Amino acid sequence: MASSWSLIKRSRTLIHHKKKLAFLGIGSAPTFSSSSSSPFMKRPCAASAPYINNHFRFLRRFEFTKAEAAQLELQHYVTDDDDNNQVIDFPGGKVAFTSEMRFISESIQKRVPCYRVLDDNGMPMKYSNYVQISKEMAVKMYSDMVTLQTMDSIFYEVQRQGRISFYLTSMGEEAVNIASAAALSFDDVILPQYREPGVLLWRGFTLQQFVDQLFGNTSDLGKGRQMPIHYGSNKHNYFTVSSPIATQLPQAVGAAYSLKIDGKSACAVTYCGDGGTSEGDFHAGLNFAAVMDAPVIFICRNNGWAISTPVEEQFRSDGVVVKGQAYGIWSIRVDGNDALAVYSAVHTAREIAIKEKRPVLIEALTYRVGHHSTSDDSTKYRPIDEIEYWKMERNPVNRFKRWVERNGWWSDHNESELRSSVRKQLMQAIQVAEKAQKPPLSDLFNDVYDRLPSNLEEQERLLREIVKKHPEDYPSDVPL
Repeated sequence: MASSWSLIKRSRTLIHHKKKLAFLGIGSAPTFSSSSSSPFMKRPCAASAPYINNHFRFLRRFEFTKAEAAQLELQHYVTDDDDNNQVIDFPGGKVAFTSEMRFISESIQKRVPCYRVLDDNGMPMKYSNYVQISKEMAVKMYSDMVTLQTMDSIFYEVQRQGRISFYLTSMGEEAVNIASAAALSFDDVILPQYREPGVLLWRGFTLQQFVDQLFGNTSDLGKGRQMPIHYGSNKHNYFTVSSPIATQLPQAVGAAYSLKIDGKSACAVTYCGDGGTSEGDFHAGLNFAAVMDAPVIFICRNNGWAISTPVEEQFRSDGVVVKGQAYGIWSIRVDGNDALAVYSAVHTAREIAIKEKRPVLIEALTYRVGHHSTSDDSTKYRPIDEIEYWKMERNPVNRFKRWVERNGWWSDHNESELRSSVRKQLMQAIQVAEKAQKPPLSDLFNDVYDRLPSNLEEQERLLREIVKKHPEDYPSDVPL
C-alpha cells in the first residue's frame, strides 16, 4: 500500500484548477494595475453583488437567483474527476466530496495586484478607471496634504525642543489620510489608530485645536488627560485615539452594526497599520464584521514596518489583502501613495458598505518615512537610503501635486502662498497654546461619575497632599 506521503505527492492540489479557482498568495513582488474589471477580491457569496454607481463604472453587476448562485459557487469547487460530483449540504453551503487527498497550497507565484491611477510621475496610467474629482476637491486635497506635512515638520521640532512630551508623524502617508477622508461623508464614524490626523484635519478640526491638544491646555477637548496626538472630537465623528493596538477594530464593527440597525446611510471606518493585523482584535473584528454584515471599512496602512518589525517577520501571507478573503470580506490592494487610487477605492468601498450592507477591507501599500514616533530612531533598523528613496521618489504629496499642476489647477505662486500661510498659522497657534492655562487638578477625577465615589475622593485628597509636600516634583502651572 502506498504511503500517505506518496499519495500526497501524487495528488493534484486545488491550485491545479486555478482556472476555476481564485486562490491568492505570495511569490513575486506585487504588480500595479489600473484595470478595474474586478478590483475587489470577493467572497464566494450567493445572491449579493457589487454595487455600481454612475461615477464608478468598473464594478460589474451580476444578477443571480439563489439557485443559480449556489450552483455557480458549487462549480468552482467541483472538479471533473470528483466522485460523481457528490456533495454534502453542510451549514454555510454545499461542499463537494473528492477521493483524492488534496492540500490547499499556502500560496501561488503571482501576488495580488495593486490598484493605482497615477504613476510615480503623477501621470494617469493607461486605461485608468477612477472616480472623477472636481478642481475644488483636488485643490483642497492637495492643500490639506501640504498642511499635514507642515504640521508634522513643525510639531516634531517642537517636541525635540522639549515644549511637548511626545509626537508622531504621518510623513509618507499623507495620501492615505487625506484621500480616504475626502471620499467619506461627515456622517461616517471614524475610529482611528494614531496616524490619521489628516482625517480630522479634513473634517474641519482647526490648527489651534491640534496645538491645544498637543500642549494639553484648558482649550484641549480632552482636558489634558490624554498624551499628545490622542485627538478626538464628537463634533467631527472622530473617536478619541487609544494607544493599545487594534482595539478600535472590533469597536468599529459594533458602531457599524448600530448604524445598520438605525437605518442610517452611513458606515464606520477604522484604520490600522500592518502591525495591527498581528493582533487578535484584527481577526476578531473582521470575522465579527463578516458574520454580522456590518457596514464597516477597514483601512490598513501597510507601511512596511511595525515599529522595528518588518512585514516579512509578521506574516507569511501575501500581505493583508488576502486576509479579508479568508474571512469572507471583499478586499482590495491599493497604492497608498496615489491619492486618486485611494480616493476611488474608499469612495467605492463606502457605497458597497452602505448599499450592500457588508464590510470591506482596503490594504494601502505605503511607507512610513518618519520615525515611528519621537521615541524611536528608525535608522537603527532600516537603511537610510531606503528611507530617502521613499521620501524623494515615491512621495505622495509630490505625485499628486504634479497631477494637479498638469490640470492647470495649481501654480508656484499658490504653492508659496499656501506653505507660508500654514506655517504662519501654526506658529501663532503654538504661541497661543503655550500661554494658555493648564486644566485644574480636579479634572483628573471628574466627568466619569455623576457623584465622585469615595475611593476617588480619597485618591484626590492624597494627591493634593503629596503635591503640597513635594511641589518641586510637580508642574507649577497646574492649578490646584
